[in-house]
Amino acid sequence: MRASLLSLAGRGIFFLALAYVGLVAWIWWTQESLIFRGEPLPSQHDFRLPKDVEEVSIPVPGGSLSALNLRLPHPRGVVFFLHGNGGNLDSWFSNHDLYRQANLDLFMIDYRGYGKSSGSVSSEAQLLADVRAAWTALEARYPGAPKVIHGRSLGSGPAAILAAEVQPALTVLVSPYCSLKELTKTVYPYLPGFIVRYPLDTCTAATAIQGPLLLIHGEADTFIPSAHSRLIQARVPKAELVLIPEAGHDDVHLADAYGPALRARLDQVGCERSSGKRCP
Repeated sequence: MRASLLSLAGRGIFFLALAYVGLVAWIWWTQESLIFRGEPLPSQHDFRLPKDVEEVSIPVPGGSLSALNLRLPHPRGVVFFLHGNGGNLDSWFSNHDLYRQANLDLFMIDYRGYGKSSGSVSSEAQLLADVRAAWTALEARYPGAPKVIHGRSLGSGPAAILAAEVQPALTVLVSPYCSLKELTKTVYPYLPGFIVRYPLDTCTAATAIQGPLLLIHGEADTFIPSAHSRLIQARVPKAELVLIPEAGHDDVHLADAYGPALRARLDQVGCERSSGKRCP
């Protein structure tokens, strides 16, 4: 009887181990579908935006990225915006009035497989190369102009990595993660760290950002807890951290405190260059 129970227990452990290995393998091979939840758009889609917003196509190996560019008459600079993991430019390019009021142009891209961008994301190296290609296109349009890199949620990792390389006038990370590996550890503590093929190490990249760094996070965010912003600030003590009570992940930009916190930093970008006056 005892031997049969042990045998049964052994078979149970074997099948549990087999199921665990299967789960790990499934997540390893399908994580693009878990991370990148973009919605494609037909090539003829009309964004129905004001006439001062221009559609841009950025060539990348094997395809192209779709971008939208708000172009004001005499901007103080430009904001390069990397959005979150869902939707596309049709839903993300919606808060452009804030940048108009700050007199800053806005340049926002869709990742591969989002909106009118072709193909699909297949590796972290490809994703970062695409972001770098978009930045190169931006630089050609705005030579010498002050530039802001703004990353939200998924976009915060590539934004920090790019900022560490190009050193913009300001870096803004909204609802950032310390790294996707760290976030996975929080959500799925039973999974091995090597499974994450997109580590996107924001914490490490942030330590190499020399200019101002603004972190904004909703304290009620359960998707990417605000502890991740605190981890980034612990690595970069000079970073300014704005925690917004009762704001979650998807609605942080709707909070009353969000606009003023962002504008306070944006208003300092290029102010001396454009007006000759002292920055606020």
